[in-house]
Amino acid sequence: MYTELNSILNTNPDSFTQGEFVLLSDRKSDASFLIHHFLSLYLRARCKVWFLGLVQSFNHYSAISQRLGVSLAQAKEKGQLVFLEGLNESLSVLIPQETDTRSQAMGFLRDPAVGLKSLYEFVRSSVTSSGGGEAGADGAEEWGPPVLLVDDLSVLLSLGVSVGAVLDFSHYCRATVCSQLQGNVVMLVRCDGEEEEEDDGDDEGSERLLKGLTHQCSLTLHVQGLPTGFCRDIHGQVEVCWRRRQGDGQYTQKKLFQYKVHDKGVSFFAPGTSSAVL
Repeated sequence: MYTELNSILNTNPDSFTQGEFVLLSDRKSDASFLIHHFLSLYLRARCKVWFLGLVQSFNHYSAISQRLGVSLAQAKEKGQLVFLEGLNESLSVLIPQETDTRSQAMGFLRDPAVGLKSLYEFVRSSVTSSGGGEAGADGAEEWGPPVLLVDDLSVLLSLGVSVGAVLDFSHYCRATVCSQLQGNVVMLVRCDGEEEEEDDGDDEGSERLLKGLTHQCSLTLHVQGLPTGFCRDIHGQVEVCWRRRQGDGQYTQKKLFQYKVHDKGVSFFAPGTSSAVL
């Protein structure tokens, strides 16, 4: 959990907005540090967290979280963290052995054209069936609002899932977690190529996915490299955009920050630009 980023977002483990869909994205950079931030933030806030790790292993996230002062192993043991390790579950789908609800969640790998209904059903049934208390080593634990984290949606496109199916999945997750249960959703999507480039009619592109998700979310953090190129003291910039309903329209506020990643944290520098539009 990065305190400087919490200050920018005006949030902390004791006070954060509920019912929020947060979109993380990157272009020619790496926004993974933001996933680690939100994971540690919500675990410290004692939320019940469901993590769909579609790219990296549990051990990868656990090692980095340990540097941030959070033990994912303990969170799993107490029932606070439910981690779907996509890499392992994919093998159980492609080389089936015993029936398991988690491998059923990845059933789209057999036929990507069927969409992500099975993955959504895994999320819906897990989140809605979870009560407030879980029995842990120290007795019953009471958890806060549910949180769904996904790292990252872009990989689903490379597996043959259509952009429309991914957008449907995010929409239904938002309706269930954010609207119905007043929890939060955090999803990461990666973009290739230059921002100015068109998608050349490719309906399966990450650009179309990013645009669709942007319309659904209330907060976006977009990580990209510096327009001036490589810099030893600054690793890139983050554009933060808040979207709020105001009257009959939507209020949008944007701020730009530069950042540098350290071994145990991230430093954010003075904003480059700030704008607000109705």
